Amino acid sequence: MSLMRLFQPRPRLSVIVNFYNMQREAERTLYSLSTAYQQAIQASDYEVLVIDNGSSQPLNPRQLSQFGSHFHYHYLPTQSASPCKALNQAARLARGELIMCCIDGARILSPQILSLSLQAAKLHAHPFIYTMSMHLGNKPQNLSIEEGYNQQVEDALLASVDWQHHGYQLFTIASTALSSGNGFFSQFAESNCFCLKKSDYLQIGGFDEAFTSRGGGLANLDFFNRIHENERFYPILLLGEATFHQFHGGVATNVSFAEHPWEQMAAEYAQIRQQSFKTSFTPPTYLGNFPPEARAFL
Repeated sequence: MSLMRLFQPRPRLSVIVNFYNMQREAERTLYSLSTAYQQAIQASDYEVLVIDNGSSQPLNPRQLSQFGSHFHYHYLPTQSASPCKALNQAARLARGELIMCCIDGARILSPQILSLSLQAAKLHAHPFIYTMSMHLGNKPQNLSIEEGYNQQVEDALLASVDWQHHGYQLFTIASTALSSGNGFFSQFAESNCFCLKKSDYLQIGGFDEAFTSRGGGLANLDFFNRIHENERFYPILLLGEATFHQFHGGVATNVSFAEHPWEQMAAEYAQIRQQSFKTSFTPPTYLGNFPPEARAFL
Protein backbone atom coordinates (compact mmCIF):
# COMPACT_ATOMS: atom_id res chain seq x y z
CA MET A 1 0.00 0.00 0.00
CA SER A 2 1.43 3.41 -0.98
CA LEU A 3 2.12 6.05 1.67
CA MET A 4 -0.33 8.35 -0.13
CA ARG A 5 -3.13 5.82 0.34
CA LEU A 6 -2.11 5.17 3.92
CA PHE A 7 -2.58 8.79 4.96
CA GLN A 8 -5.77 9.47 3.00
CA PRO A 9 -9.06 9.32 4.94
CA ARG A 10 -10.60 5.88 4.87
CA PRO A 11 -13.24 5.75 2.11
CA ARG A 12 -16.63 4.13 2.49
CA LEU A 13 -16.31 2.28 -0.81
CA SER A 14 -13.44 0.64 -2.69
CA VAL A 15 -14.09 0.09 -6.40
CA ILE A 16 -11.99 -2.70 -7.93
CA VAL A 17 -11.80 -2.66 -11.71
CA ASN A 18 -9.83 -5.28 -13.63
CA PHE A 19 -8.07 -4.60 -16.94
CA TYR A 20 -6.18 -6.78 -19.38
CA ASN A 21 -4.82 -5.09 -22.53
CA MET A 22 -7.55 -2.45 -22.55
CA GLN A 23 -5.79 0.86 -23.17
CA ARG A 24 -8.59 2.09 -25.44
CA GLU A 25 -11.44 0.99 -23.19
CA ALA A 26 -9.83 2.00 -19.89
CA GLU A 27 -9.94 5.72 -20.69
CA ARG A 28 -13.74 5.67 -20.87
CA THR A 29 -14.29 3.26 -18.01
CA LEU A 30 -12.07 5.22 -15.65
CA TYR A 31 -13.72 8.49 -16.64
CA SER A 32 -17.08 6.92 -15.76
CA LEU A 33 -15.71 6.24 -12.27
CA SER A 34 -14.55 9.83 -11.73
CA THR A 35 -16.33 12.60 -9.84
CA ALA A 36 -16.57 14.51 -13.14
CA TYR A 37 -19.14 11.90 -14.19
CA GLN A 38 -20.50 10.08 -11.13
CA GLN A 39 -23.30 12.01 -9.44
CA ALA A 40 -24.05 12.74 -5.77
CA ILE A 41 -20.72 11.46 -4.48
CA GLN A 42 -17.46 13.03 -3.30
CA ALA A 43 -13.92 11.83 -4.00
CA SER A 44 -13.44 11.23 -0.28
CA ASP A 45 -16.31 8.70 -0.31
CA TYR A 46 -14.49 6.16 -2.46
CA GLU A 47 -11.25 4.89 -3.92
CA VAL A 48 -10.66 3.14 -7.24
CA LEU A 49 -8.19 0.26 -7.37
CA VAL A 50 -7.12 -0.05 -11.01
CA ILE A 51 -5.86 -3.61 -11.47
CA ASP A 52 -3.73 -4.34 -14.54
CA ASN A 53 -3.70 -8.13 -14.64
CA GLY A 54 -0.48 -9.02 -16.48
CA SER A 55 -1.17 -6.92 -19.58
CA SER A 56 1.44 -7.12 -22.33
CA GLN A 57 0.40 -3.52 -23.11
CA PRO A 58 -0.07 -2.07 -19.61
CA LEU A 59 -1.94 1.09 -18.79
CA ASN A 60 0.10 4.21 -18.17
CA PRO A 61 -0.14 4.97 -14.43
CA ARG A 62 0.17 8.69 -15.21
CA GLN A 63 -3.10 8.37 -17.12
CA LEU A 64 -4.85 8.00 -13.78
CA SER A 65 -3.71 11.36 -12.39
CA GLN A 66 -6.40 13.19 -14.38
CA PHE A 67 -9.09 11.37 -12.41
CA GLY A 68 -7.86 12.23 -8.91
CA SER A 69 -5.61 11.02 -6.12
CA HIS A 70 -8.23 8.45 -5.07
CA PHE A 71 -7.37 6.36 -8.17
CA HIS A 72 -4.61 3.83 -7.47
CA TYR A 73 -2.83 1.71 -10.09
CA HIS A 74 -1.62 -1.83 -9.41
CA TYR A 75 0.19 -3.87 -12.06
CA LEU A 76 0.18 -7.57 -11.20
CA PRO A 77 2.81 -9.56 -13.11
CA THR A 78 1.22 -12.90 -13.90
CA GLN A 79 0.92 -15.53 -16.59
CA SER A 80 -2.62 -16.36 -15.48
CA ALA A 81 -5.38 -15.72 -18.00
CA SER A 82 -7.94 -15.58 -15.18
CA PRO A 83 -8.68 -12.41 -13.18
CA CYS A 84 -9.85 -14.27 -10.05
CA LYS A 85 -6.61 -14.10 -8.09
CA ALA A 86 -6.06 -10.45 -9.01
CA LEU A 87 -9.54 -9.48 -7.83
CA ASN A 88 -9.07 -11.30 -4.55
CA GLN A 89 -5.70 -9.65 -3.97
CA ALA A 90 -7.26 -6.25 -4.63
CA ALA A 91 -10.10 -6.99 -2.22
CA ARG A 92 -7.59 -7.60 0.53
CA LEU A 93 -5.94 -4.25 -0.26
CA ALA A 94 -9.26 -2.37 -0.23
CA ARG A 95 -9.69 0.17 2.57
CA GLY A 96 -13.42 0.67 2.28
CA GLU A 97 -16.03 -1.16 4.33
CA LEU A 98 -17.75 -1.85 1.01
CA ILE A 99 -16.14 -3.15 -2.14
CA MET A 100 -17.44 -2.95 -5.69
CA CYS A 101 -16.15 -5.50 -8.21
CA CYS A 102 -15.91 -4.83 -11.93
CA ILE A 103 -14.41 -8.02 -13.37
CA ASP A 104 -14.31 -6.59 -16.90
CA GLY A 105 -12.70 -3.18 -17.24
CA ALA A 106 -14.26 -2.66 -20.66
CA ARG A 107 -17.60 -1.65 -19.12
CA ILE A 108 -18.61 2.01 -18.77
CA LEU A 109 -20.76 2.70 -15.70
CA SER A 110 -23.93 4.78 -15.57
CA PRO A 111 -23.82 7.98 -13.47
CA GLN A 112 -25.32 7.00 -10.10
CA ILE A 113 -24.06 3.46 -9.52
CA LEU A 114 -21.67 4.57 -6.79
CA SER A 115 -24.00 6.88 -4.86
CA LEU A 116 -26.97 4.51 -5.07
CA SER A 117 -24.79 1.62 -3.91
CA LEU A 118 -23.91 3.60 -0.79
CA GLN A 119 -27.61 4.25 -0.19
CA ALA A 120 -28.55 0.62 -0.80
CA ALA A 121 -25.91 -0.62 1.62
CA LYS A 122 -27.90 0.92 4.47
CA LEU A 123 -30.89 -1.34 3.82
CA HIS A 124 -29.48 -4.54 5.31
CA ALA A 125 -26.60 -5.89 7.37
CA HIS A 126 -25.46 -8.06 4.45
CA PRO A 127 -26.43 -6.36 1.18
CA PHE A 128 -25.54 -7.61 -2.28
CA ILE A 129 -26.06 -4.67 -4.61
CA TYR A 130 -25.85 -5.29 -8.32
CA THR A 131 -26.47 -3.78 -11.74
CA MET A 132 -27.77 -4.78 -15.13
CA SER A 133 -25.26 -5.59 -17.88
CA MET A 134 -25.63 -4.06 -21.34
CA HIS A 135 -23.69 -4.07 -24.60
CA LEU A 136 -23.03 -1.02 -26.72
CA GLY A 137 -24.80 -1.45 -30.05
CA ASN A 138 -28.36 -2.34 -30.99
CA LYS A 139 -27.92 -6.03 -30.16
CA PRO A 140 -25.56 -8.17 -28.06
CA GLN A 141 -22.07 -8.07 -29.52
CA ASN A 142 -22.03 -11.85 -30.09
CA LEU A 143 -24.64 -11.08 -32.77
CA SER A 144 -23.51 -7.66 -34.00
CA ILE A 145 -19.96 -8.91 -34.62
CA GLU A 146 -21.38 -10.98 -37.48
CA GLU A 147 -22.74 -7.76 -39.00
CA GLY A 148 -19.42 -5.91 -38.87
CA TYR A 149 -19.56 -4.35 -35.41
CA ASN A 150 -16.05 -3.48 -34.24
CA GLN A 151 -14.11 -0.82 -32.34
CA GLN A 152 -14.31 1.70 -35.18
CA VAL A 153 -18.09 1.35 -35.43
CA GLU A 154 -18.30 1.67 -31.66
CA ASP A 155 -16.14 4.80 -31.55
CA ALA A 156 -18.54 6.47 -33.98
CA LEU A 157 -21.53 5.25 -31.97
CA LEU A 158 -20.17 6.71 -28.73
CA ALA A 159 -19.34 9.97 -30.51
CA SER A 160 -22.99 10.26 -31.57
CA VAL A 161 -24.15 11.01 -28.00
CA ASP A 162 -22.81 13.31 -25.29
CA TRP A 163 -22.48 10.50 -22.79
CA GLN A 164 -19.62 12.19 -20.91
CA HIS A 165 -22.04 14.88 -19.70
CA HIS A 166 -25.31 12.94 -19.96
CA GLY A 167 -24.39 9.36 -19.12
CA TYR A 168 -27.90 8.00 -19.32
CA GLN A 169 -27.77 8.58 -23.08
CA LEU A 170 -25.75 5.36 -23.19
CA PHE A 171 -29.07 3.51 -22.84
CA THR A 172 -30.12 4.90 -26.24
CA ILE A 173 -27.20 3.21 -28.03
CA ALA A 174 -27.14 -0.09 -26.16
CA SER A 175 -28.91 -3.43 -25.75
CA THR A 176 -29.23 -5.82 -22.83
CA ALA A 177 -26.57 -8.48 -22.41
CA LEU A 178 -27.85 -12.03 -22.78
CA SER A 179 -27.19 -12.61 -19.07
CA SER A 180 -29.63 -9.79 -18.24
CA GLY A 181 -32.62 -11.10 -20.17
CA ASN A 182 -34.96 -8.40 -21.45
CA GLY A 183 -34.31 -5.74 -18.84
CA PHE A 184 -34.47 -4.69 -15.24
CA PHE A 185 -37.17 -7.11 -14.11
CA SER A 186 -35.66 -10.19 -15.76
CA GLN A 187 -33.90 -13.04 -13.99
CA PHE A 188 -30.18 -12.28 -14.26
CA ALA A 189 -27.39 -14.85 -14.49
CA GLU A 190 -24.62 -12.45 -13.41
CA SER A 191 -23.71 -8.85 -12.82
CA ASN A 192 -20.55 -7.18 -14.06
CA CYS A 193 -20.64 -4.50 -11.37
CA PHE A 194 -21.72 -5.47 -7.87
CA CYS A 195 -21.13 -4.26 -4.34
CA LEU A 196 -21.02 -5.90 -0.91
CA LYS A 197 -19.21 -5.59 2.38
CA LYS A 198 -15.51 -6.41 2.23
CA SER A 199 -15.93 -8.68 5.25
CA ASP A 200 -18.67 -10.63 3.45
CA TYR A 201 -16.59 -10.93 0.29
CA LEU A 202 -13.68 -12.36 2.25
CA GLN A 203 -15.94 -14.59 4.35
CA ILE A 204 -17.31 -16.40 1.28
CA GLY A 205 -13.83 -16.66 -0.26
CA GLY A 206 -14.17 -14.09 -3.02
CA PHE A 207 -13.83 -15.36 -6.58
CA ASP A 208 -12.96 -19.05 -6.73
CA GLU A 209 -9.37 -19.20 -7.97
CA ALA A 210 -9.97 -22.73 -9.26
CA PHE A 211 -11.40 -20.99 -12.35
CA THR A 212 -8.19 -20.60 -14.34
CA SER A 213 -9.47 -20.34 -17.91
CA ARG A 214 -9.14 -17.16 -19.93
CA GLY A 215 -11.34 -14.40 -18.57
CA GLY A 216 -12.20 -16.54 -15.56
CA GLY A 217 -14.65 -18.77 -17.40
CA LEU A 218 -17.86 -18.94 -15.38
CA ALA A 219 -16.27 -17.50 -12.23
CA ASN A 220 -18.47 -14.40 -12.27
CA LEU A 221 -21.64 -16.46 -12.73
CA ASP A 222 -20.44 -18.81 -10.00
CA PHE A 223 -19.99 -15.89 -7.61
CA PHE A 224 -23.52 -14.66 -8.43
CA ASN A 225 -24.89 -18.16 -7.74
CA ARG A 226 -23.07 -18.52 -4.43
CA ILE A 227 -24.48 -15.22 -3.22
CA HIS A 228 -28.02 -16.18 -4.18
CA GLU A 229 -27.72 -19.59 -2.57
CA ASN A 230 -26.65 -18.00 0.72
CA GLU A 231 -29.63 -16.82 2.78
CA ARG A 232 -27.46 -14.35 4.65
CA PHE A 233 -27.38 -11.98 1.68
CA TYR A 234 -30.04 -9.44 0.72
CA PRO A 235 -29.99 -8.85 -3.06
CA ILE A 236 -30.68 -5.31 -4.25
CA LEU A 237 -30.86 -4.37 -7.94
CA LEU A 238 -30.20 -0.76 -8.90
CA LEU A 239 -32.98 0.44 -11.20
CA GLY A 240 -32.11 2.83 -14.00
CA GLU A 241 -28.40 1.99 -13.78
CA ALA A 242 -26.23 -0.36 -15.85
CA THR A 243 -22.78 -1.05 -17.22
CA PHE A 244 -22.10 -0.79 -20.96
CA HIS A 245 -19.68 -3.21 -22.58
CA GLN A 246 -17.14 -1.85 -25.05
CA PHE A 247 -15.88 -4.08 -27.85
CA HIS A 248 -12.39 -5.28 -26.96
CA GLY A 249 -12.05 -8.82 -28.28
CA GLY A 250 -13.48 -10.38 -25.12
CA VAL A 251 -13.20 -14.17 -24.91
CA ALA A 252 -16.96 -14.63 -24.44
CA THR A 253 -18.52 -11.30 -25.42
CA ASN A 254 -16.78 -10.57 -28.72
CA VAL A 255 -17.03 -13.85 -30.57
CA SER A 256 -19.90 -15.26 -32.59
CA PHE A 257 -22.00 -18.01 -31.06
CA ALA A 258 -20.35 -20.50 -33.40
CA GLU A 259 -16.98 -19.68 -31.80
CA HIS A 260 -18.20 -19.18 -28.23
CA PRO A 261 -16.22 -21.19 -25.63
CA TRP A 262 -19.32 -22.09 -23.58
CA GLU A 263 -18.65 -25.83 -23.71
CA GLN A 264 -15.14 -25.44 -22.31
CA MET A 265 -16.34 -22.98 -19.67
CA ALA A 266 -19.18 -25.27 -18.64
CA ALA A 267 -16.80 -28.23 -18.47
CA GLU A 268 -14.47 -26.32 -16.14
CA TYR A 269 -17.44 -25.37 -13.96
CA ALA A 270 -18.63 -28.98 -13.79
CA GLN A 271 -15.16 -30.16 -12.81
CA ILE A 272 -14.95 -27.60 -10.01
CA ARG A 273 -18.53 -27.84 -8.69
CA GLN A 274 -19.23 -31.47 -9.59
CA GLN A 275 -22.51 -30.48 -11.23
CA SER A 276 -23.73 -28.82 -14.40
CA PHE A 277 -24.15 -25.07 -14.37
CA LYS A 278 -27.57 -23.57 -13.74
CA THR A 279 -28.49 -20.12 -12.51
CA SER A 280 -29.50 -19.57 -8.90
CA PHE A 281 -31.66 -16.48 -8.46
CA THR A 282 -33.54 -14.80 -5.63
CA PRO A 283 -35.86 -11.92 -6.56
CA PRO A 284 -34.19 -8.69 -5.40
CA THR A 285 -35.35 -5.54 -3.72
CA TYR A 286 -35.26 -2.68 -6.23
CA LEU A 287 -33.76 0.75 -5.58
CA GLY A 288 -33.28 3.65 -7.92
CA ASN A 289 -35.02 5.78 -10.52
CA PHE A 290 -35.92 5.49 -14.16
CA PRO A 291 -34.36 8.17 -16.33
CA PRO A 292 -36.34 8.47 -19.57
CA GLU A 293 -33.52 6.88 -21.57
CA ALA A 294 -33.72 3.66 -19.52
CA ARG A 295 -37.47 3.12 -19.70
CA ALA A 296 -37.23 1.00 -22.84
CA PHE A 297 -35.72 -1.72 -20.64
CA LEU A 298 -38.54 -2.02 -18.10
